[in-house]
Amino acid sequence: MAKSSPVKKAWRSLTWLGVIIVGLIALNAFGVLTQNGSWTPKLALDLEGGTQIILAPRVESGATVTSEQLTEAVGIIRQRVNSSGVSEAEVNTQGGRNIVVSIPGTPDDATLERIKSSAKLEFRAVLVAGQPSGQTVGADGTATPVPQAPVDPSLSTTPAVAPTNASDLNYVTPALQAEYDAFDCSKINTTNVAPADQPLITCETDGSVKYILGPVEVDGSTIADATNGQVTTQNGATTGEWAVNIVFNNDGTTKFADVTTRLFDLTGVQNQFAIVLDGRVISAPATQGAILDGKPQITGSFDQDSSKALADQLKFGALPISFTVQSQDTISATLGSTQLVNGLIAGLIGLILVVLYSLAQYRLLGLITVASLGVAAVITYLLITILSWREGYRLSLAGVAGLIVAIGITADSFIVYFERVRDELRDGRGLESSVEAGWKRAFRTIVASDVVNFLAAAVLFVLAVGNVRGFALTLGLTTVVDLLVVSLFTHPMLQLVAQTKFFNEGHKLSGLDPRALGAVYRGRARFEPSASMSASKVSSSSKEAAKRQTIAERKASELVSSSTERSTNGKDS
Repeated sequence: MAKSSPVKKAWRSLTWLGVIIVGLIALNAFGVLTQNGSWTPKLALDLEGGTQIILAPRVESGATVTSEQLTEAVGIIRQRVNSSGVSEAEVNTQGGRNIVVSIPGTPDDATLERIKSSAKLEFRAVLVAGQPSGQTVGADGTATPVPQAPVDPSLSTTPAVAPTNASDLNYVTPALQAEYDAFDCSKINTTNVAPADQPLITCETDGSVKYILGPVEVDGSTIADATNGQVTTQNGATTGEWAVNIVFNNDGTTKFADVTTRLFDLTGVQNQFAIVLDGRVISAPATQGAILDGKPQITGSFDQDSSKALADQLKFGALPISFTVQSQDTISATLGSTQLVNGLIAGLIGLILVVLYSLAQYRLLGLITVASLGVAAVITYLLITILSWREGYRLSLAGVAGLIVAIGITADSFIVYFERVRDELRDGRGLESSVEAGWKRAFRTIVASDVVNFLAAAVLFVLAVGNVRGFALTLGLTTVVDLLVVSLFTHPMLQLVAQTKFFNEGHKLSGLDPRALGAVYRGRARFEPSASMSASKVSSSSKEAAKRQTIAERKASELVSSSTERSTNGKDS
């Protein structure tokens, strides 16, 4: 099969590049029209400002908060915020007691709930369930509370018979039953949850059902992973209902298997297993069978956002201590638009210097560098904009610094390629041949350089926090863009210009003049290698010629001597 010509390859590469750019524009337009996206990247806390939330620990009187508890809480809250797609958020301690969370822009309710919630998860068996009480609904549909009578203190609080398991109804003492009857779901106190070894009176999150629950049998700390997704049937079809999928560790798997095995044999509400989050029942599913693999599924009145919020809270664990929101304020940008303008001016100055150097060093060939930088800028801008509305990325001043550094990295790839092409011209090749041979040599170098840069950015992104991650992200992103542009734009453009008379004949302004590069013209667009590169070959040829001349002279002398001797012998005879 005949190979495609360089021109066809060039146009094919440029076509693919056009498809990629059009695809990115279409994706961003989709976000603008349907996902509240924007044609401009979102700015981070240092450039735009945002919301600051101060969390104060809630502990019993006289108790203290340890530095280990605060450190663990900071890590969990940071993971929750990052999982919601918020980038460049700051989570720090204040005064060795409070936690300060600073989020760019105005956070949504789901993000605020992630931050504030302690996410204490418990699994308790249902003992009693019924309609909520403590309020009456008028003719106009307005609910009004009913005055609550105090529970008779003379009622027994001790079970007459010691309960044998967490589903034993002996836990329901007369005092507990009276408290349940008078319990008002609208006044539930999620900050004062019953101890794990005692029953709990609580309600559904929407107040629709009131419960008496047994002691905690499985704790949320045994959860190894949690994800959200739509419920599927046995045939693989989705039902449209959102759920939270839990994976227990070995300890949780064993306990959950024992509990579901017991509940499966019970009837009525005692067959139910309540999942309690921060003192409220988020779901109380019936037990359809013993779950032995440690992979239950929580269903309920979830949508995509609420199921993801719950999954994130469960996945990253409960906070070691409870917090209350001390204040929530709007804060101004820590740096502001002036620093952003200064950063952009610095980047523009660097870009102008690169352009001037390219034109001075490579003449009109430098225009390909300018065009390549322009294409790289367009692709990078589109990618950052898409990340802003799709993944919550925000551009900080550190991220701008990463973009400025990328100008030098991208220009370096072009210089490596152009110099390889010039080396081939010095060796006496024609321009078309030099472009192909130079690309093969340059591409390996460019790939090696970009891989090193990308690995450095990846390590920095994984190990760093805050603004440094923004720098690492933009640096890694532009490194990938550099490899894309030099392969699909710079090289194809050089293949095309090599077909033009201006560049192919080595015009002085082309930047590819073989004479200026040191090659010697020898007719029909062919050049001898430059003097500096072929001096050793010339010296070797001269020595060889001199040696041959000496041998020829010696043979000629011997031949003359032999002829003279034969002539003398003939006369004597």
